[in-house]
Amino acid sequence: MKLQTCEMHTGGEPLRIIESGYPDIPGETLLEKRSFVRKNLDHLRKQLMWEPRGHFDMYGALLVKVSRPEADLAVIFMHNEGYSTMCGHACIALARYAVDKGLVKSVTSPETKVTIECPCGLVECFTDLISGHTRFVSVPAFVFQTDVAIHVDGYGELRVDISYGGAFYAILAAKTAGLNVKKSGILELVNLAASITESVKKQVKLYHPESSDLAFLYGTILTDGKDEHSGKPTANVCVFANRQVDRSPCGSGVTARVALQFYKGFLGIGQTLLFESAKTGDIFSGKAVEETRIGDFQAVKVEVGGKGWYTGSATFTLEDEDKLGKGFLL
Repeated sequence: MKLQTCEMHTGGEPLRIIESGYPDIPGETLLEKRSFVRKNLDHLRKQLMWEPRGHFDMYGALLVKVSRPEADLAVIFMHNEGYSTMCGHACIALARYAVDKGLVKSVTSPETKVTIECPCGLVECFTDLISGHTRFVSVPAFVFQTDVAIHVDGYGELRVDISYGGAFYAILAAKTAGLNVKKSGILELVNLAASITESVKKQVKLYHPESSDLAFLYGTILTDGKDEHSGKPTANVCVFANRQVDRSPCGSGVTARVALQFYKGFLGIGQTLLFESAKTGDIFSGKAVEETRIGDFQAVKVEVGGKGWYTGSATFTLEDEDKLGKGFLL
């Protein structure tokens, strides 16, 4: 086995881009390819995301053949637990990578458009050729339900909002549970967020108008409670998958938060809000750019901006008798 990768990060959140080593992935749609990889090639995810090559919070992107002609590249996202449907920090890094690797159909100045086929749909990215800064417009984002009362073991009744930004998130101001996203310890925040995620999964049935494969709760976002447009950053921590902590402000999470803020009237079309990672301090921009609909839901298209950085490249191998090399987590 030999797997070739390019290593990047966005806002401190790692991205391991898998360039070669996987077999061809069958499937007419990217969701079908994602399903095939999950059922048949999950051992490769464990080798690349888990120790000793990765770690508990590693994140990856598998490049596959596009199934939609308008796309420049197609990607299957992966993490410590499995496979997500959207990843904003990855799209930000992948767009810069695609321009640098000559994967786009045409290069224009000052920005080059990169269309990425994600499991949730097409994501349009625009990368500045000089700075490398990227902004992306994801699939329509919408609010599923607000002020949902759930019982959370150890915390009692909490009320959360559920919003979709390419993936579903439960969103809650941390102070309502007695915590502070900047001052509280990361383990306290993870325990709260993970408990909320599990409670919502048990108590709320999600629905997506395009595919049942998209109808699952990806994680919980704990915020500082600053939702109104003020010109100052609002901080959050996103905990997703199996208690995995996003080091960045979380691109799909920012998308979901903007949709929620727009829905509640805190943010208007064209207004930019800054989103800060409560633990690394990195900043993404987010703004609602266009009202739309998806099924029965009022929705909005959201633009998110940030920058991905290169950290290296790697060739990974597995020796036949290396049992630990197949992947493990502590």
